[in-house]
Amino acid sequence: MRRAIKQGKADPSTGSLIIAYTLAKALSISPLEIYKMPAQMVMDLLTIHGIVEQMKADEMDKIKRSVK
Repeated sequence: MRRAIKQGKADPSTGSLIIAYTLAKALSISPLEIYKMPAQMVMDLLTIHGIVEQMKADEMDKIKRSVK
C-alpha cells in the first residue's frame, strides 16, 4: 500500500481504496458515500481536490520565499 501511494501505481483494488480514502478525508464524508457516487463524479472531485492542494502548496512556497 505504501509503495502504491509513493509510486502512484496500484492495482485497481488498491487504487480504489486510495481514491476513496483521499476523497472521504478531503470531503469529510464516509468512504461508503464515495462508492455510491458515479465514477465520473469521483474522478472530477479527485481532480478538483488535486488542483486545490497544488494551489495551497504554491501559496505556501510563495510565503516561504517572501520570508527569506
